[in-house]
Amino acid sequence: MIRFFYNLAPNPMKVALFLEETGLPYEAVPVDTRKGEQHLPAYTALNPNAKCPALVDGDAVIFDSNAIVLYLAEKTGRFLPAGTPAARAEMLSWLMFIASGIGPYSGQSVHFRHFAPEPKTYALNRYDFEAWRHWRLIDDHLSTRRCMLGDDYTLVDIALWGWARVVPFVLGGQDAWTQLPHVKRWLDEVNQRPAAQRAEALKARHTFKAEMDDDARQALFPQNVRLAG
Repeated sequence: MIRFFYNLAPNPMKVALFLEETGLPYEAVPVDTRKGEQHLPAYTALNPNAKCPALVDGDAVIFDSNAIVLYLAEKTGRFLPAGTPAARAEMLSWLMFIASGIGPYSGQSVHFRHFAPEPKTYALNRYDFEAWRHWRLIDDHLSTRRCMLGDDYTLVDIALWGWARVVPFVLGGQDAWTQLPHVKRWLDEVNQRPAAQRAEALKARHTFKAEMDDDARQALFPQNVRLAG
């Protein structure tokens, strides 16, 4: 039985979607990051980066969401592109673009827009600009194809879905969709898949801490301790 360590953030949710798409049996193990559970030794033994998600599959322990999605795709032989060097190169390029661009810049845009203390004008301007730039690249890419790698739904679409669900939160409001119509069209199509609806239903399995109190801020933003000195 696969053990999937998760919370409801964008990165774990893409893994949840892959698991639901394939029907692999798994145990969902909540990690409440606002309570600091990601820093417990039992969890950092699985993911030394103290982030969600992590996955245990027998002797295999995998962390980083895109690594997990790629591992599961290769394990199951599902949602992979054609087995040509060109198709694999395109898949890896976009998968890593999501890992190194969409995720980090969207995450920093969220942090500085919603959680960082003032002054934050410079930082928010930088990460908002970069998040928009990355999402506009995706929108332009999707303007000429149904899915990220063409007509077929693949692991790259699954990897993108986690962050695409929260684009308005990343970019400052629902008006973002008017500037990203091709992303919105694609997201609506993915959201109609039964597996996406089952993945979203993870919200009902566990009640995570909602309060952003001092303990939560210390757990999520331990770097702020250095500002108090």
